[in-house]
Amino acid sequence: MTTLESGKTPSRRLGDMALRLILKPEAGIAIVLVILAVIITIANPAFATPTNLLNLLRSVAIIGIVSVGMTYVMIVGELDLSVASTLALSAVTGALMTQYFIWPVAVALGLMTGVAAGMVNGLLVTKTGVNSFIITLGTLSVFRGLGLFESEGIPVRGLEELTPIGQGTIGPVPVQVVILLAVVIVGQFVLSRTSLGIQIHAVGDNARAARLAGLPVARLKIIAFALVGFLAALAGLIRTAQLGVAEPNAAVGLELQVIAATVIGGASLAGGKGSVTGSLLGACLLGVMANAFVLLRLSSFLQVIATGAIIILAAVFDRLRVKLWSA
Repeated sequence: MTTLESGKTPSRRLGDMALRLILKPEAGIAIVLVILAVIITIANPAFATPTNLLNLLRSVAIIGIVSVGMTYVMIVGELDLSVASTLALSAVTGALMTQYFIWPVAVALGLMTGVAAGMVNGLLVTKTGVNSFIITLGTLSVFRGLGLFESEGIPVRGLEELTPIGQGTIGPVPVQVVILLAVVIVGQFVLSRTSLGIQIHAVGDNARAARLAGLPVARLKIIAFALVGFLAALAGLIRTAQLGVAEPNAAVGLELQVIAATVIGGASLAGGKGSVTGSLLGACLLGVMANAFVLLRLSSFLQVIATGAIIILAAVFDRLRVKLWSA
């Protein structure tokens, strides 16, 4: 097709491509990250030092890993408030199992605990028809209580063999950051390049139409919940390796940070939209904010307010982006 036939000049086409790129949630977050980093560096040059940046990446790893799973859950139109409790329960279970099994088996049992917790959530949501917000609000307490019960409320030592994962580096890069990048790459590939990813998006776009098309809607939702459970367990084991102890009260409030990162990254609470790379950028934005509040010696209470404000702005931006795209 020639330029005349298409009705658009090359410059017009380039302009349209640039507009599409700018309207992507990932582009907006990346721009905000760069601007924020420059401002913080001007206010305190210590922000841009290699040591601080590596510590920042370490702090992002846990939220980022769980956010990948949450992206899948939100794309199918659901929500999981129990991820922090799943993280703590899986870590405690894995640490306790070192008393009875060799460490690879204990690690496997910790990861299986996360998968089982996710499947419980998925089965309850799909079989009862109750909103996932309510179901996971309940399992949030159940899973936390199970972790407290089996550990008697006491931090558990174990899994010392995993210390290199939590404290080691590959070159200058922390091992948990390498794991985060691997999870993001695989998660994005599956979501955008495989039939499973296409089906997950279809369920989120219109579950009824997907069911009529013959897609196993319930099974796909259970897979999404099982995935976020697995990644929460993985994050819990990494945290245990980093601190040297599994805490039954670990990561309280993490679910809000994970949901915030995912929403900031462009995922829709209505389902059908979401990006693993966007969620990673959302987690990085939250990490940069937290780091800035420490470096600039600002009140931690203001950080909570700022996080909520960013979620609201992300939702407003998403609505405007949809309007501009459909215009």
